[in-house]
Amino acid sequence: MTDQLTDVEKQILLRLARQAMECGVRGNKLPPLDDASLTPRLRGQGASFVTLTIDDDLRGCIGALEAYQPLVDDVREHAIAAALEDPRFPPVDETELDRIKLEVSRLTAPHPLEYSSSADLLVKLRPHVDGVILKSDFRRATFLPQVWEKIPDPEDFLDHLCAKMGAKSNLWRNTKLQVYVYQVEEFHEMDYDSAA
Repeated sequence: MTDQLTDVEKQILLRLARQAMECGVRGNKLPPLDDASLTPRLRGQGASFVTLTIDDDLRGCIGALEAYQPLVDDVREHAIAAALEDPRFPPVDETELDRIKLEVSRLTAPHPLEYSSSADLLVKLRPHVDGVILKSDFRRATFLPQVWEKIPDPEDFLDHLCAKMGAKSNLWRNTKLQVYVYQVEEFHEMDYDSAA
């Protein structure tokens, strides 16, 4: 990804994500942003995912695949949504806040991956580099590039992604799906714990 965020920008986003998550869980109103302290990159349009984990286990993950608002607002919105609105989990409880680790992923714009067959698709996927979006009719699902760490085999990766989409896991093998790829710039609270 070109146009990388600076360490200071990453720390600002992580701090704002943590603040937003805690406000959301406690039912408090978000404080207004100090626009003067934000860089043009943070105020510019950006798409993000916010991932919450407890002891390396997923606790919530919500985001946007395409930019529709300033990056800083996107991160705050998805930090709250990851804590309260991920349908796979009950809402985060106040007692969990100290144990949650936050990760922010800033996404590039998705672009179509052209392929001729399921075998060609497997060749063109770039494990540990690309996030993948599958689309079939009205269904859509994505895995961030970080998911390759847990599902490194491309066939398994696509099987799980089809299942996440609500389809049969082998759909990608016998149906030409719309496939899009994107990259992320990911950063974690624990990367900056010593600086806090």
